[in-house]
Amino acid sequence: MAQEQEQRTPASRPPREGRGPREGGPRGPGDRGERGGAGGERGGPPYGARGGDRDRRMEGPPEIELEKLISDSLYLDNQAHAVVSRMRDMDSGTKTQLRRLYSAVRRAVRAPESERQHEFVMLRARLAYTIARHGLRSLDQLERLLLQVTRRNDIRGYERFKDLFEAIVAYNE
Repeated sequence: MAQEQEQRTPASRPPREGRGPREGGPRGPGDRGERGGAGGERGGPPYGARGGDRDRRMEGPPEIELEKLISDSLYLDNQAHAVVSRMRDMDSGTKTQLRRLYSAVRRAVRAPESERQHEFVMLRARLAYTIARHGLRSLDQLERLLLQVTRRNDIRGYERFKDLFEAIVAYNE
């Protein structure tokens, strides 16, 4: 029995049925479902590594400029449309998460001045968690903008961020 197992190679395995185009052929370390290897539990590239085409897709649009957002209402409107368009292309089921985040943004803006920056720092953490948890990669741009707004710590920046978020929620309905 031991000799029989040693002689058996992956190519001599009996074919499995219902396996798609490969029809149960030999499985290599990069095949889905293979455990171990460099790719962790499911095989493939290590965690955090990205393939060539995905890198180009994930680069995404240029960042939203805070100064333009504060000074130009049409820029704000265009950016809201662009974010909603990306959301429709990339994500699904985001209306509830967006409304919850928008409520948190409104609460943070209404916070006393001494607490406002802290509220926005915590909002950024909440936004990052929501993006990761629900796979809302289209909102990465908002997370970067929120970092700029928080570092600036100016009421106009906070108000414009709230306005942008409100427009995104409205256009997403």
